[in-house]
Amino acid sequence: MKFNRNTPNSHSLEEVHESIDTTTKRSGWRKVFPFLGPAYLVSVGYMDPGNWATDLAGGSKYGYSLIWVLLASNLMALLLQSLSARLGIVRGRDLAQANKETYPRFINFVLWILAEIAIAATDLAEVLGMAIGIQLLTGLPLIYGVAITVLDTFLLLYLQRLGMRVIELFIIGLIAIIGFCFCVNIILASPEISEIIKGFIPSLPDADTLYKNKGIQNALPEQTALFIAIGIIGATVMPHNLYLHSALVQTRKINKTPEGIKQALKWSFFDSAVALNIAFLINAAILILAATVFFKTGRTDVGEIKQAHELLSPMLGSSVASTLFAIALIASGQSSTITGTLSGQIVMEGYLNLRIHPVLRRLITRLLAIIPAVIFILITGEEKIDSLLIFSQVILSMQLGFAIIPLIHFVSDKKTMGQFTIKPFVQFLAWLFASLLVWLNGKMLFEEAVNYFNTSDNFFVKGLIIVTATGFISLLVYSVVYPLRKVEEVEEGLRG
Repeated sequence: MKFNRNTPNSHSLEEVHESIDTTTKRSGWRKVFPFLGPAYLVSVGYMDPGNWATDLAGGSKYGYSLIWVLLASNLMALLLQSLSARLGIVRGRDLAQANKETYPRFINFVLWILAEIAIAATDLAEVLGMAIGIQLLTGLPLIYGVAITVLDTFLLLYLQRLGMRVIELFIIGLIAIIGFCFCVNIILASPEISEIIKGFIPSLPDADTLYKNKGIQNALPEQTALFIAIGIIGATVMPHNLYLHSALVQTRKINKTPEGIKQALKWSFFDSAVALNIAFLINAAILILAATVFFKTGRTDVGEIKQAHELLSPMLGSSVASTLFAIALIASGQSSTITGTLSGQIVMEGYLNLRIHPVLRRLITRLLAIIPAVIFILITGEEKIDSLLIFSQVILSMQLGFAIIPLIHFVSDKKTMGQFTIKPFVQFLAWLFASLLVWLNGKMLFEEAVNYFNTSDNFFVKGLIIVTATGFISLLVYSVVYPLRKVEEVEEGLRG
């Protein structure tokens, strides 16, 4: 595999590269602390506003029975994020830089465009989440809430001046706020622990039977348990998180010896395990809250954020419940938007070697999210805003394979990873999870396309869908085959 064709001119996130020293001799847990932090920035992508809708729908429609899907999603995320961290620690390259050094120029240009679209879609979900939270908390029109979100541009710039540790502590603080809000609401809801435990047993319940057993009549939802399970899994791993993690681990200065790299890999995995399990607990709390408050009282139609907010306080008998829900939503959107901006910087610098002023980069990213949101609200009104939120998740689903497939190739390559190449069993699991995620996301997109074809007579859009789908499939196949071909060429050269 060829990696030295276009060596980047700078390190990933150069202003904070190796800014946290892990090589200083420390004793006990003090030697571990410098390694901890990057995964918390990554974890917010797993509990951003885009995930709330599937968690709410799963809990309100099927009770606790889909908790196991959240757990399975978390295990997939843990493996893929650990591979991303391994790439950054061992090779000192983020995913964008590694792609640039491997694939042809045109393919890299397409991958860069797709990555930027994914980041814009991520930011769109965060803008909408924050705007909805602001509206729920203050009563402001949604379009004002969208406009207010541009102010966090200056917050991020201020935090960046204070250093990476401050950004990490700020994010951890926001995660703590989200966790506290849902912890209080869970206590108010008082779910039955035995029923929660049963939710960890894999099953896909039949809705009709489930509702009849609960005495709920005429409540059969349009979305099946399988559809919601696919939505939960498909929305779990975010493409930008794989770019982000491979860069964030490089903010740590480590000993470049085999022992130093092993230590960094060990504590990076520990960091990921703790942070992603916190994300799992928060997602599980959303689902459990919806199951306890809505499903068990027959309100199986609750699948929208605003609807859940309006019903929480009356059904729990406490005015604080809905307030905490809105605060958690704002904290979720704010934390996610910071990591989305960092991802945008990593992608642009990695693929293009192009550095632009942080203010300009942040404004471009935010405007790409705000402008579609404003236009959508002006045209359709606030009532259909959840449709735009779902659309942002569909866009993310389309990009996922183009991040996962190259990543697995890179960490499986003995020539560049040496003794730190992932083991065959880990490779098998990685390809299995990648195939599953790509298939699940592809299945959702295919069903959406079929539904459109059955309900629309717009032949231009239909043709555009067919051309786009063909291009995406071709690019996916190319991203799988090209690195393998490069390995064969290298091996033939060595034999020659």
